[in-house]
Amino acid sequence: MKTILIVDDEPAARYGLRRALESRYRIAEADSAESARDALLTEKPDLVLLDVVLPGQDGLSFLETLRDQGSAMPVLMVSALDAAKTAVDALRLGAADYLVKGFELDELRQRVANLLKLASLEQENDSLRRQLAAEGQFGAMIGRSEEMRRAFEIADRVAPTDSTVLILGESGTGKDLLAQEIHERSRRAGKAFVAVNCAALPETLIESELFGYERGAFTGAAQQRRGKFEQAHGGTLFLDEIGDMNPVTQAKVLRALENRTIERLGGSQTIPVDVRVISATHRDLPSEIRSGKFREDLFYRLRVVTIELPPLRSHKGDVSVLANAFLKMHGARLGRSARLNQESLAALEAYNWPGNVRELKNALERSVVMGRGEEILPSDLPNEVASGQPLTSKENANGDAGMGERDFREAKRKFEIAWITKELASHRWNVSRTAATIGLHRQSLQEKLRELGIRRPGRDAVDDDSNL
Repeated sequence: MKTILIVDDEPAARYGLRRALESRYRIAEADSAESARDALLTEKPDLVLLDVVLPGQDGLSFLETLRDQGSAMPVLMVSALDAAKTAVDALRLGAADYLVKGFELDELRQRVANLLKLASLEQENDSLRRQLAAEGQFGAMIGRSEEMRRAFEIADRVAPTDSTVLILGESGTGKDLLAQEIHERSRRAGKAFVAVNCAALPETLIESELFGYERGAFTGAAQQRRGKFEQAHGGTLFLDEIGDMNPVTQAKVLRALENRTIERLGGSQTIPVDVRVISATHRDLPSEIRSGKFREDLFYRLRVVTIELPPLRSHKGDVSVLANAFLKMHGARLGRSARLNQESLAALEAYNWPGNVRELKNALERSVVMGRGEEILPSDLPNEVASGQPLTSKENANGDAGMGERDFREAKRKFEIAWITKELASHRWNVSRTAATIGLHRQSLQEKLRELGIRRPGRDAVDDDSNL
């Protein structure tokens, strides 16, 4: 039997609500917000009937507290005040419905039944989403590795709250997709999701983009314009690449987050804003703080919850899963089916993907377009993927050639792998020509390749031919 908590300071009102509902539900009562907090712990209700006017903390403030704590429990506000503003405020704060006292009892029963049914469906959806996250899917994102599942689990837990979230990860790892899915799973779903790429805006424009401006604030400001904070009111503001934001704007963003107010450029009016902020960056913010490029107080304000998305090269076990998903997506859009053969899949898994998941997605779209048959061959893949040689040196910059290692032997091993692989690729993986160029006997190079585990993309092992 479902439990309903009635929160009203008038005994007669509680009695009437109890009599109307007790035949179908278990009823608990509270006469104030303070006693309701205790009842939530002891009674574990499925729905709350909450009066607006209460002694001490009023009903709207209590509702806001519930939502700030991440509670998704349905709340039906009940009030003697037939005021549109009160109803709008209640719904904005997360009330599921609003009733004015004097209602018919049948209407009350129907509203309660509908809300409980909806809550039951939402619980089933939440359970399904958690199951999918455990299995390696979070909205449009896929990843079965331990690192990705951990990121999905944290995102799923923080989504229903209003806490600020900082997403860390290289370009192309899906930070924007994760932010959108967190928004969709929050109580702000259905409201605005406004994204700002801080790295794409010049320093002279980012402030006016975020906070807006008044007419005449600067040359060319012919009319008033609302900024991104105002546009996201009631919803979520996603500040992508926030590590590229200049210090002056950082200070104003910090003030907006702390005070929940902004001022347009050229204006003096304080404007309240209700936004949840999710930020993301590929930069090492602690290092940026030490160099004086990023404010430490803003960093701690943004990183209430931190989620780290790993680069694709660190969870290559997900490449085949992602590749099959992208092939289905591209195939459906382009009106053709495509699949990877064993050599092509091996090439994808051997490549280091400096552009991460975004690069994989684009590479497979190109392969579907360029391929002549249903089976994607290594020749259909981009040259850098088929050869194992990225167009950029990102992995070397990140220490993948051993520069980031403290242990000499491990640094030497990584350097040998990177250098020999580069030389082989430049000679089209011909062992004899490569050996002659680098000053080794062919047999010595073959032995070194076996020792280091180097193989040509698409090949299972080193063979005895001139080409790997």
